[in-house]
Amino acid sequence: MQIQETTREGLKRELKVTVPKTDMSTRLSERLDELKGQVQLKGFRQGKVPVAHLRKVYGKQAMAEIVNDLINTRTGEILNERGERAAQKPEITMTEDETEAAAILSGDADFEFTIAYEVLPEIVAPELGELKLERPVVEVSDAEVEEQVEMLVEQSGLRPYDEKKGKAADKDRVTIDYVGKVGGEAFEGGTDTDSMLVLGSNRFIPGFEDQLVGVKAGDETVVKVTFPEQYPAEHLAGKEAEFDVTVKKVEKPGKLEINDEIAKQIGVETAEKLRELVREQIVKRYDSFTQSKVKRQILDKLDEMTKMELPQNMVEQEFENIWGEVNRELQSRNKTFEDEDTTEEKAREEYRTLAERRVRLGLLLADLGEKAGIQVTDEELQQAIMDQVRQYPGQEQQVYDYFRQSPDAVGTLRAPLYENKVIDHIISLAKVTDKKVTKEQLTGDEEELDA
Repeated sequence: MQIQETTREGLKRELKVTVPKTDMSTRLSERLDELKGQVQLKGFRQGKVPVAHLRKVYGKQAMAEIVNDLINTRTGEILNERGERAAQKPEITMTEDETEAAAILSGDADFEFTIAYEVLPEIVAPELGELKLERPVVEVSDAEVEEQVEMLVEQSGLRPYDEKKGKAADKDRVTIDYVGKVGGEAFEGGTDTDSMLVLGSNRFIPGFEDQLVGVKAGDETVVKVTFPEQYPAEHLAGKEAEFDVTVKKVEKPGKLEINDEIAKQIGVETAEKLRELVREQIVKRYDSFTQSKVKRQILDKLDEMTKMELPQNMVEQEFENIWGEVNRELQSRNKTFEDEDTTEEKAREEYRTLAERRVRLGLLLADLGEKAGIQVTDEELQQAIMDQVRQYPGQEQQVYDYFRQSPDAVGTLRAPLYENKVIDHIISLAKVTDKKVTKEQLTGDEEELDA
């Protein structure tokens, strides 16, 4: 077997592999010898079929198997022998000429194929011990806990309300009948009676509750709204609607006392235990924001500190994925790039830069994780699958079967688990300083992570 490097440009490599026909003939003879004791042909005892006859009957099929075996096994071996790692699966090319292919399968010509790939770049990782991070933290106050407890109790329908004779104000509860119409026709799901609505709760379509501020019991009014473009019911999305509303009762919020009896109605033993659980939920929520902020810091700093030549095929593939998502999003909203105050050319440039960032950081994090011996355990992966399953009540078995039968779907869960473990590893080595911030500072201006 002869291997000739025909291309070496940056990370690009192309190899021409030639297997002489004499070698192919030897491999074919060995394969036919194996078949000799296995096949049964009419007129011959098992194991007594002449090799010449076997070659005539099975020669081309056996040679095709040899070709596939050579490509599948030797490609990886060749790269290992060269001390190279391909950034993606190598592209294999062989002759498409029918006459040449027939000659190869007949053992009358050398077998040639090319291996095209890009090697992983040399990665010089930053010194993680010198990485300085600022971790924003929020101190959860008793007042915030009490506010959230009251909100939970109110959402559970346990706040008392007292009847009010005057006009409805924000936070008041109104009992209404309504009929929703689009184009003068009532639509399905747009009618209800004795519906209780707390003004300012934002339970209804944007603008609906605002128009009920100031109504009194006995009033009849028409509320005009426009359904959001992204409204779940597609036949209503973006449509203008009118609701004929009859106000039957107006109530003001009564005094809310958080006691053991209220807690038990929610399903918690005591009011103190309820406050503990709510505090834990608030802390957990803030922790997720803190983690996102720190992760963004890490990715930004690593991106600035890391320089490497990027495999262009990986960049192109990542760009195409991003570009497809962008265009699908624009199409779903019936928007153009001009509507977003940009042009297609500028958008392409911006998203190609994003693709390069993702590839660069992906390669770096994979390298850091490999050197640190980080792995995603089966238990962690199973837990991630069960978390997904629980998001679809009533369809648990179907979702579980989907992941069990789809390795690619499981891979989409493994990747973020691995990345987060690498991020945790980086944090453990970096110089981290806690900084107290307000909840508005922590939760505001939260951008989607780019990698």
